[in-house]
This record gives sequence, C-alpha cells and structure tokens, in this order.
Amino acid sequence: MLTDFYQTERYQLHEGVLNATVKLNPQHDIFKGHFPNNPVMPGVCMLQIFKELSEQGLNKKLFIKECSNVKFMALINPETHSVLDIVIGISETEEGFKIKASATFDTITALKVSALLREQL
Repeated sequence: MLTDFYQTERYQLHEGVLNATVKLNPQHDIFKGHFPNNPVMPGVCMLQIFKELSEQGLNKKLFIKECSNVKFMALINPETHSVLDIVIGISETEEGFKIKASATFDTITALKVSALLREQL
C-alpha cells in the first residue's frame, strides 16, 4: 500500500516472533508534507508497516481492528535514521492476531504498540 515508502532489507519469522530491518525512502512524498523541511515519520505509517510485515509472515490480508498501548517514544527523521529494526510478536487468538511490535533505530526505541489484526474476508 505504501509504494516506494520503504524496503525490507531483512525478514525472519521464527516461533511467532518476526524480526525485520526496513529502510525508509526519505524522498517519498509523505515526508514532503510531514513536515516540509523537517521530515518526521507519521505514526500511522509505522502502524501500516507493522501490518504489512505481519501480513507477509502470516500470508494473509489483514486489517487493524484496534490498537492499544501505543507509545511514541522518539521522532523518526528519515534523513538521519532511515534504517529501522522491527520486532513483532504475533499470537493467534479467537479474536484474530494479537501483535506486540516495536521499532528502533540505533539503540533508541521509537515506537511500541499492541494491536489486534483481523483477516480480511
């Protein structure tokens, strides 16, 4: 959905834990508007990346049903920190797929979230 927004450089799913490295495209149009001359990763775009990586691991089309415990802990400037390490714990429940996800750059945790994803029918 986010065409040319990021590239997945590393992807590993093992026993319900997904580890990935993504490289952001600092030239993407999203950053021209958020914010001009001071690009910052929109939180909703991080949620979309978590969803897309989860879809890849589960081989299912998903939608975000709800998010809880969303913690934005640091701004992500794609010009200075374009490489993000992503960790997503995925567990299947009767409600769908619960994820606990985080994104870090260098040693800084930028975002943590718990969410419920459901399969699109």
